[in-house]
Amino acid sequence: MRRLVLRTGVRWKISIAIAAVGALIAIALSLVVHNAARVSMLDNAREVQMERLRFAQRLYEASKPREPKFGAKLNDPGLPGELDKLMRENRRGTYVRETPKGAPDVWAAVPLGNGDVLSMHSRIVADGSTQIMQDLDQALVVGSVSVVFGGCALGVLIGGQLSRRLRNAAAAAGKVAQGNTGVRVGDAVGGVVRDETDELARAVDALTDALNERIEAERRVTADIAHELRTPVTGLLTAAELLPPGRPTELVRDRAQAMRTLVEDVLEVARLDSASERAELQEIALGEFVSRRVTVLAPEAEVRVVHESWVSTDPRRLERILGNLLANAAKHGKPPVEVTVEGRVVRVRDHGPGFPEALLREGPSRFRTGAYDRAGHGHGLGLTIAAGQARVLGARLTFRNAAPEGALEPGGAIAVLWLPEHAPTTTGSFPVLRLPEGREQKK
Repeated sequence: MRRLVLRTGVRWKISIAIAAVGALIAIALSLVVHNAARVSMLDNAREVQMERLRFAQRLYEASKPREPKFGAKLNDPGLPGELDKLMRENRRGTYVRETPKGAPDVWAAVPLGNGDVLSMHSRIVADGSTQIMQDLDQALVVGSVSVVFGGCALGVLIGGQLSRRLRNAAAAAGKVAQGNTGVRVGDAVGGVVRDETDELARAVDALTDALNERIEAERRVTADIAHELRTPVTGLLTAAELLPPGRPTELVRDRAQAMRTLVEDVLEVARLDSASERAELQEIALGEFVSRRVTVLAPEAEVRVVHESWVSTDPRRLERILGNLLANAAKHGKPPVEVTVEGRVVRVRDHGPGFPEALLREGPSRFRTGAYDRAGHGHGLGLTIAAGQARVLGARLTFRNAAPEGALEPGGAIAVLWLPEHAPTTTGSFPVLRLPEGREQKK
């Protein structure tokens, strides 16, 4: 059962986090300020109510006969219980009663000497204090919203910078994974402020350097071993020619020739890995060239030229690629083998079990034959050499499987060679073309 995964960028994660923290802080501060202002307003209302009650008390004590004035009441039966308790203790006090709707009620009461209680009750009206509270609440709301949007914008700015650095690092690492070992992740990240991204870039660059050193050491060892084996293998072949005719002699010659072929293939792979090979270009008619070479290399293959095209390429290397692709189709696939030329594109297809999944996913690899999907014979060097020669030509060699209509199983392996419009020169660069405006552009 697949889990639901939400994918989002670092930029939006940081923005949401900053906006959420800003919103929480703004809400908390707004509540604190609102409550503090409300408490201050109620305390002021209590003091005002008590001053009015004192004034009413002085008028009550000075009048003859004594009558409550100025809105005061004597022994009010609606006096709240809290105030009534204070009166029995002979203490003056105030009380605020919250109402479900509207402003709160403010009570003030004072005990008289004869046991009576003089009290005053009024409701806080929408005066200046109430208007100030409304303005304060409005300002708090506007400030909170501004903080949230400001935090979100700051998060987008900070997260965008970090996301851009990470994307540059990922793109550079992808180029390194594709074989462009000259790319430095640290240079691709750039920036003035140093953070964990630079540590990641340095670690990836160090890993790349270590891998390059290991690959170069393995290449040198492979080339040295193959070079050292060439002389004894040549001597072995020469000695095999001197053996008397017979079945044992044929077996010795066959195995010695296979060993010699393997040594030559390993040396060729080592030269291709060193990136020292250069193409010797010639103008050829691709369809005619492929037809003649396929007739010699694999007479049983079917050749079809859809569209003829003149290309500038190295015929020897192109023939090597064709030979390896045809040999792979004959060894691991099933007939018929079809070769199609369309413009600068050459396709080689067989009708066997198809390429192994590892090859389709990772590309050709030496000494890996894909025995589970193919016949399992050989050393896996044929397609590796073909891909290396294609890189020397500036071409692209791709692999895929064909599925016939209505079938679930692969219907054969298809190797496609895409020759470039402008092939690399003998120095490894690309020719300089003169544009109509007189400017020069490198291809």
